[in-house]
Amino acid sequence: MTNLGRVVQMLRKEQARLSKEMNAIGAALSAFGAAYANGTATRRKISAAGRARIAAAQRARWTKVKAHSGKANVVTLPKKRTMSASARKRIAAAQRARWAKVKAAKKSD
Repeated sequence: MTNLGRVVQMLRKEQARLSKEMNAIGAALSAFGAAYANGTATRRKISAAGRARIAAAQRARWTKVKAHSGKANVVTLPKKRTMSASARKRIAAAQRARWAKVKAAKKSD
């Protein structure tokens, strides 16, 4: 029977330890629970006038930056050249002729 008494005593000690741990978890939840109630924070909305003020301020900042930098940093790329329709037709005809020559060579082999 003394063995059973020791088991009960160990179980009570374990229960006390676990209840203390649960209290600590409860305290942590109460501290952080308010901040993370939903798991996601609610987003604050900004008025249209507020957005307009922010946009105007950003435009002013960019204007100031562009005024100081000048055109020194701007690199213009050459325009991409396009091929005329007649040039495309000549190239296509030449390619067809090359393929016809390859196919003819295969047939004769």
